[in-house]
Amino acid sequence: MAKRAAGFLIFRRLRERIEYLMLQASYGQHHWSPPKGHVDPGEDDYATALRETTEEAGYAESDLNIHRKQSCTLEYKVKGHDKVVVYWLAELRNPAQEVKLSDEHQDMKWLDCDEAIKIADYEDFAKMVRAFDAKIKANEL
Repeated sequence: MAKRAAGFLIFRRLRERIEYLMLQASYGQHHWSPPKGHVDPGEDDYATALRETTEEAGYAESDLNIHRKQSCTLEYKVKGHDKVVVYWLAELRNPAQEVKLSDEHQDMKWLDCDEAIKIADYEDFAKMVRAFDAKIKANEL
């Protein structure tokens, strides 16, 4: 059975620039990803995304404008095991609000679409970010 995880692809608007929050793990290969984490027993995907975002970035549900109809499910393998991650698109209400990193992460960056794709280095993630970015820029949320 695949491990499940959930999170938010958080973006902010700075004038005409759209930036995405990427966190660098403090373990393993120090990969970059949006806030996300494993679904705990008895927890649904959305509750997991909220909990993990608060734990990893310090953002509560009230800090975000969450687009619940804008989600994407990614499926891939980690160390030979299947993993499923559900992401919802969420906008940071106050673009100047600082991230509060947990000890699970050692760095963070706000990056434009192409930079976020490059740092994550994962093709399905790239497709998701490009699709969400196009919807944001076309005001289709």
